[in-house]
Amino acid sequence: MAMPAAVTGDTVLALTDGWSVAMSAAGAVTRPDQLDTLAWRPARVPASPAADLGATADEVDAHDIWYRCDLVATGPHSLRLDGLAGHADVFLDDHLRVDHLRVESRSMFVAHDIDFDGTGPHRLTIRVKALTPLLEAASGPRQRWRPMMISPQSLRLLRLSPLGHMPGWAPRIALAGPWQDVRLIRRGAPFRIRALRLIPSLHGARGRLAIDITFDHPVDPLPVLACAGHDVALRRMEPKRFSGELALDDVAPWWPHTHGAPALHQAVLRVGATEVDLGRIGFRSLALDRGRDGAGFRLRINGEAVFCRGANWMPPDPQRPGSADPRPLLARAKDAGMNMLRLSGTTMPESDAFYRACDEAGVLIWQDLPFANFDYPTGDPAFHALVMAETRQLMERLQASPALAVVCGGSEIAQQATMLGLKPAQTANPFFEDEAAKLVMAIAPQALYVPHTPWGGPLPFSTDHGVTHYYGVGAYRRPIEDVRRADVRFASECLAFANVPSPARLRAARLSDPAAPRWKSGVPRDLGADWDFETVRDHYVAALYGVDVQALRSGDPERYLALGRAAPAELMEAVFAEWRSTRSGCGGGLVWFLNDLVPGAGWGVLDDRGEPKTTWYALRRAFQPLHLGVTDEGLNGLAIHAGNETSTERRVKLTLACYGEAAHPLAKAEASLTLAPRQTARLDSATLLGRFFDFTYAYRFGPLAHDATVVRLFDADSGERLAEAAHVLAGRAATPGAIGLAAEVASDTDGYALRICAERFARFVTVDDDQFIAGDQGFCLTPGETRLVRLVSRGSNARPAGTVAALNSHPVSYRAS
Repeated sequence: MAMPAAVTGDTVLALTDGWSVAMSAAGAVTRPDQLDTLAWRPARVPASPAADLGATADEVDAHDIWYRCDLVATGPHSLRLDGLAGHADVFLDDHLRVDHLRVESRSMFVAHDIDFDGTGPHRLTIRVKALTPLLEAASGPRQRWRPMMISPQSLRLLRLSPLGHMPGWAPRIALAGPWQDVRLIRRGAPFRIRALRLIPSLHGARGRLAIDITFDHPVDPLPVLACAGHDVALRRMEPKRFSGELALDDVAPWWPHTHGAPALHQAVLRVGATEVDLGRIGFRSLALDRGRDGAGFRLRINGEAVFCRGANWMPPDPQRPGSADPRPLLARAKDAGMNMLRLSGTTMPESDAFYRACDEAGVLIWQDLPFANFDYPTGDPAFHALVMAETRQLMERLQASPALAVVCGGSEIAQQATMLGLKPAQTANPFFEDEAAKLVMAIAPQALYVPHTPWGGPLPFSTDHGVTHYYGVGAYRRPIEDVRRADVRFASECLAFANVPSPARLRAARLSDPAAPRWKSGVPRDLGADWDFETVRDHYVAALYGVDVQALRSGDPERYLALGRAAPAELMEAVFAEWRSTRSGCGGGLVWFLNDLVPGAGWGVLDDRGEPKTTWYALRRAFQPLHLGVTDEGLNGLAIHAGNETSTERRVKLTLACYGEAAHPLAKAEASLTLAPRQTARLDSATLLGRFFDFTYAYRFGPLAHDATVVRLFDADSGERLAEAAHVLAGRAATPGAIGLAAEVASDTDGYALRICAERFARFVTVDDDQFIAGDQGFCLTPGETRLVRLVSRGSNARPAGTVAALNSHPVSYRAS
């Protein structure tokens, strides 16, 4: 059922401290009264058994793990265990019970409630059986396919996240014990809620909040539902069950933050003097637009088409995945203009705090069910009952969340089977394609359901139908032109590169030498592949900048890393310029990953400490609601795509200028535009300029004279720069030279900033400072322009001191006086 935030009279205590952990030989100890001889260590919950025990993940998996906590409870109480990883048995004192029923958790995705009458001091003990023997002994139906990414194959038979079991893809992680919150609830309310269904919806300007609630006994007076200044008395449907619907005229709707305000309204249920806090509710509508050909995948929220962009979320602390505060990473995602995050089936669902934070931030959620790649034995009755319980509980947790937009059966299951030779009909699984769909729609009707990702075409991974994982530009090393040919409709994964962190973060992690053996520990690879994702990045560095990558790697590692930071960033801007263009049928793209799991050049656009990489800054330019993109149209020059996703009309000035070796532009033009709310517009470079100019160097009449075209949007009234995009010809402005790059430190009441300028066009300007994070990276400077870049301290009292560089300039130093 949906969980109320609080009930008058009940008191909730989070059991985070006071825990101890120990391990014993597999099967050697079976009862709490045999535990005194074990070596106990202090622990915290949510748990990280390897860290708490000072053991390796292999050692943890080979042993039984025990957690225990002393508590005091007198009278009616409940223990709420939000998630137990592994095959876990729960003991209250010396009894394996829930009111005399056994508590045997067989899925880390199922929560458990233990009701008991407290008599004072009690001891909660949790035993997690050794994983390695369970995996060795596990047996089930014959697999129709065997994925290589996850090891061992028997993991498909246990309900444990594959995170930590994907060599080269994620760090080794031991998941055992209470990986999410454990709470002690003192029951002081006059009733218990046995079932609760709460469904908000939006119909035009009218919000509706439907409720169905069952108590443990009949209650009087009639419960009253209240929200946003309105209330309604519920109808008694049965002695203990009540139902009703609250109508709210002209309610402020919930929007993704890129399109409006994510309005939330407090909802409560009053039963006499007792109040049930139902949380903050958002009202919005959601529909799927399949396009004229029926193959599209675009969300319409509150009637408006929304281009979904963002990334795939990873646990902020993979060794303790249920514990980390999600808000810092979520703030970075929102600041970058991301309006959707995906929780892949390769990881696990998140904490309640994460979903509440997404509701508040206006960030949509694509939620995979926790399945990935395997041929799961969903036909086995016990396994089927378990995964149905998982799905039911997760949907009940999220049924009132306005952020929940898409629920998906799992990641790369149908794709894996098809790529390994099965025909699409042979990969069918009724759980994903029928049963889970019905369950999701019954409990969380505000969301869309997709059986798999990728999914939708003649093959599950067809790029021009439904949902795809697009790695044409990326792992498959296709040219940028492939983006248009692929005709992607929605990419729930895309653009995986070994993204290089800032020089400062590499120095702090002692990873500055890309030729050192330790460097590769942070570079992701697919198990069994003879290449890794640095190989992918190096391919594009060579293609974009015309350099010998291996010679640079050994002879000039700093230059090698500088170009490695630039290539994925420039590619990401180019790809999203195509996908957000007026011609595109793409409804969204989610980069693979948001955040790294370990130090080094991982998939994340944020490093393992949550600091931005150059790819994050590139996405911030590409993702803004008032956006600007440039696409190469070959013989037709450049197309400029401007869009206004907001609800406010914007009067803007658009400028275009081409630069080469000289300080003055070789061609320039400007135009005044009025962008209506939700409007996109396309302008052609030839129309803007009013004469011929070989912007793309497609005609090749004579020697190439220019390097780049810079396009910008300015506010028509204030002159504020609102958006910018650049088109740089292949191999140009990529050799360090004397371009007059300079930087000086400025300070004011807001702190420190850098004034950066150049006498000639500067490509991909970056700032390197051990103590400060730059407010922008990877931008272009036009000749004579001065850019003010804010500096944010990493936490020390030091003053700014570092270097500024561009791809076509040697670094220049700065230091605060």
